[in-house]
Amino acid sequence: MRLRVEFTTEPFDLDEAPAHALAAREVIETAELDGVDVGPFGNTAEGAADRVLTAVDALLRRSLAAGATRISLQVNVIDDGIGEGER
Repeated sequence: MRLRVEFTTEPFDLDEAPAHALAAREVIETAELDGVDVGPFGNTAEGAADRVLTAVDALLRRSLAAGATRISLQVNVIDDGIGEGER
């Protein structure tokens, strides 16, 4: 199964990336995920379910430890494996 994660961390700072945003970015960029896109108003990445879920756990823990007061998160199944011998 493949998943796509979309997330934002707050509070926002348009002048420079806050520590919690940098922590989240580092987690996602080093998690061996595909389609990583990070930006000031939203971030996305996709990959195998285990990798995405492990990255989400680390992202939540590290962002909160770095000062995030809110993390908005959405996870979508983008490939359920049906028809690929995984059923």
